[in-house]
Amino acid sequence: MDRNTTDPTTIESEFSANSVATVEDTGPEQTDGFHLVIDALKLNGIDTIYGVPGIPITDLGRLAQAEGMRVISFRHEQNAGNAAAIAGFLTKKPGICLTVSAPGFLNGLTALANATTNCFPMILISGSSEREIVDLQQGDYEEMDQLAIAKPLCKAAFRVLHAADIGIAVARAIRAAVSGRPGGVYLDLPAKLFSQVMDAEAGAKSLVKVIDPAPAQLPAPAAVKRALDVLKSAKRPLIVLGKGAAYAQADEEVRALVERSGIPYVPMSMAKGLLPDTHEQSAGAARSMVLKDADVVVLVGARLNWLLSHGKGKTWGEPGSKKFIQIDIEPKEMDSNVEIVAPLVGDIGSCVSALLDGMGQDWKAPPAEWTDAIKSRKDANLSKMSAKLLKNSAPMDFHGALGVLRTIIKERPDAILVNEGANTLDLARSVIDMYQPRKRLDVGTWGVMGIGMGFAIAAAVETGKPVLAVEGDSAFGFSGMEVETICRYDLPVCVVIFNNNGIYRGTDTDPTGRDPGTTVFVKDSRYDKMMEAFGGIGVNATTPDELARAVNEAMDSGKPTLINAVIDPHAGTESGNIGSLNPQSTVKKKK
Repeated sequence: MDRNTTDPTTIESEFSANSVATVEDTGPEQTDGFHLVIDALKLNGIDTIYGVPGIPITDLGRLAQAEGMRVISFRHEQNAGNAAAIAGFLTKKPGICLTVSAPGFLNGLTALANATTNCFPMILISGSSEREIVDLQQGDYEEMDQLAIAKPLCKAAFRVLHAADIGIAVARAIRAAVSGRPGGVYLDLPAKLFSQVMDAEAGAKSLVKVIDPAPAQLPAPAAVKRALDVLKSAKRPLIVLGKGAAYAQADEEVRALVERSGIPYVPMSMAKGLLPDTHEQSAGAARSMVLKDADVVVLVGARLNWLLSHGKGKTWGEPGSKKFIQIDIEPKEMDSNVEIVAPLVGDIGSCVSALLDGMGQDWKAPPAEWTDAIKSRKDANLSKMSAKLLKNSAPMDFHGALGVLRTIIKERPDAILVNEGANTLDLARSVIDMYQPRKRLDVGTWGVMGIGMGFAIAAAVETGKPVLAVEGDSAFGFSGMEVETICRYDLPVCVVIFNNNGIYRGTDTDPTGRDPGTTVFVKDSRYDKMMEAFGGIGVNATTPDELARAVNEAMDSGKPTLINAVIDPHAGTESGNIGSLNPQSTVKKKK
């Protein structure tokens, strides 16, 4: 490209002209950077790309589609990145997000960081400006040292400068993303790389098919024996299943561990469905009691972070009252907050299988005193909640609306539930039972809003199953424009927006009377009209009966649908269940 070009309108055409430069027919067959990237991904079984087209990767998307890959183009890179991340969780292969340089890269970077935090395998591939100009800070188009920015936020970051290195770079990225504790990887591809030409035969030989990218990591026999000895001593044992257990896809082994041991279990939100939430050993409805009273706790792919109160405090009863056994592939996770008396380092499938082998077939069940107490608490809590779920009011409250969705998921256990919001998330987690693994996708470790539409799109694309996305009206706003993407690809996604006119509630006011309250949205918004604008089906539901009818019709039809579920503006609590994390000023204004 002529670096003296001053008219920005010529930039796209110049990049395109460079990228599609033809090769003379008289010489040996040749290939280029574009095709080598595509061939490297396809060689490793990756057939879907999520992204946003633009300089300098527009033709990469076009050519990938022409080569048979599925390319899903989004309206914003963060949503494409979230889609790639959850695709990695669902498939155990790294999801691919493709973005333009600088601002587009930064948009995708949020999703990459979230993927790393949640241990989802993902590769963010971004085009970038020419290295020699970036390094001298000479003001290139969208100039940014993207590699340096990405490094602190992902497992690994690589830059490719020569077409002959594309194969090895893609292989390294794949292995880094899925080996050990999975996470995000960044792959930087400068614009000039794509139009580099090389001999096709040499190019094919430069590609690498990754062999055994995530090898099993077996636990030490002594560690297995130690864990079983601790478990044998338990009077009130408990198993906690985390989303790492769901990701592992060791479903039969996990079920066997729970059922053979007879130990009650609590699933974290994205582990719901590993065993049905209605299983007799599920202690989810008595969560507060079992966390507080258990004496030995087995953590299976769950971390003692803020979601489990760091393993201490009033949630866990008296200090020192319990012993922890932890299964995790990352050794540094052990003792992160409290002492782990029996660490089991290895992949979840291997560790659980080793425990089963050591337990034999005659493992002694927990004392009836413990299991009966849990059942009694479960029954009482479920009875208390059941009346709320049957409430038939207009406008609806959260429990009345969620009661409808609870029934629908029970009747359609194969459907995938995507869930985000404050009250919408907190209450749905406890109200809606799941029956199959990896059917509940939500905000995960960071609790970040905006994952909804990206997760819903990827879930539909990767599984072909119907998707029910239950969104708070605030959470939906972060990714709502992707309803156009849902319609464009005609995906079987039904979006239900719990619309109570604001964040937490729709009743806040500005004390000065000048503006709306900071947490309030336009009153009585009709989000369903957005879906209609793009050719989908929109429904305004004001009662539980209307909501049930609309969702069932959407799930039966498989057509893109958005249901505006009208919720009482007074319903909802500040910050949902984590209100304690939201500090508030108690100081009065000084006169």
